[in-house]
Amino acid sequence: MRYHQAGNIPPKRHTIFKSPEDKFYYEQLFGTEGFHGISSLLYHTHRPTQIKSIGPAKDVTPKIAVEKNVAPRMFKGMNVTPEDDFMDSRKILLMNNDLKMGLAKPRKSMDYFYKNAECDELLYVHNGTGILKTFVGDLEFVTGDYLIIPRGTIYQVELKSEDTVFFVLESHSPIYTPKRYRNEFGQLLEHSPFCERDMIAPVFKEPKDEKGEFLIKVKKENQITDFIYATHPFDVVGWDGYFYPYKFNIKNFEPITGRIHQPPPVHQNFEGHNFVVCSFCARMYDYHPMAIPAPYNHSNIDSDEVLFYTEGDFMSRNHIDLMDFTLHPGGIVHGPHPGAMERSIGKKFTEEYAVMVDPFRPLKITEEALKVEDPSYKTSWLEESDKTMEDRSQE
Repeated sequence: MRYHQAGNIPPKRHTIFKSPEDKFYYEQLFGTEGFHGISSLLYHTHRPTQIKSIGPAKDVTPKIAVEKNVAPRMFKGMNVTPEDDFMDSRKILLMNNDLKMGLAKPRKSMDYFYKNAECDELLYVHNGTGILKTFVGDLEFVTGDYLIIPRGTIYQVELKSEDTVFFVLESHSPIYTPKRYRNEFGQLLEHSPFCERDMIAPVFKEPKDEKGEFLIKVKKENQITDFIYATHPFDVVGWDGYFYPYKFNIKNFEPITGRIHQPPPVHQNFEGHNFVVCSFCARMYDYHPMAIPAPYNHSNIDSDEVLFYTEGDFMSRNHIDLMDFTLHPGGIVHGPHPGAMERSIGKKFTEEYAVMVDPFRPLKITEEALKVEDPSYKTSWLEESDKTMEDRSQE
């Protein structure tokens, strides 16, 4: 991330800073990885520590149905049940000790504040518009936006459309852009498929100087606890630093192409500890005269592979719907469906969009995932003649 400044801040950090009415402002260091990682300094109208009460904790631990998975699987995201409440709508489908991911289909805007106290969050807007309101400013979002929300950010989501759908990823490590695309100063390099102009910082809003009772739901260790604070959390008069939420639209990703098929790392958009996130976007196909645009069969020995299909027609798959998740476990060969390789030859362009997550440790499958699984996917690579024989053997 690059340095950003908004609102009013003192000329020197950790020094006296007062309002025009001669009242103290209260400084807060907002950062991660102790005092080593990137951070920002926030200046509050009121002390941000004024807890009035703490309610009981609600356990939201995902229920694991399959601890050790070796089978290819597909989950029908369109069948995930919407919920009124934003947090209730989060259905975790896949997880390991590094991350959790799934879908959220909230029907209503949040009437409370929320803070994830241990995970960075990536919300990909599959459908819908709205505003991510945070204590450092607002981000208006549309379909195709990635919302990167650092842990500890206090936020609300205001929905502007019906049928809003988010792909949700919670990471126990910070979410960054790939190191190979940055120089020693952190600047994105010329060969990066995106640049700093594509990353939009929050629009600063006037601080809320309000007292009363303000509910902040805090998530930590798979529990959500209700904290009541005495002052409005959006009372920040100014801030600066490198640590803040931002948005990036998938259609600002500039695909890297070649004469022959390029491997998945060219699509990488983000990374965390033990996982990467890739954006498959509309692009020219390979332009060698003998090129096969469809991906070659591969084993993904060291990682599982999850694809979330968000727009267009995915060339390498048969019978895929938008909002589907496919899971290909590490070590099990996968590749194009029957006929996909042949259909791809001679094609010049694709309009597909998908989010891919490759975790470097095996994923566990939740009960929520099994509710929406298509069990036929694991045998979907059979040739038609083999399928007929398989069907007869099961009669």
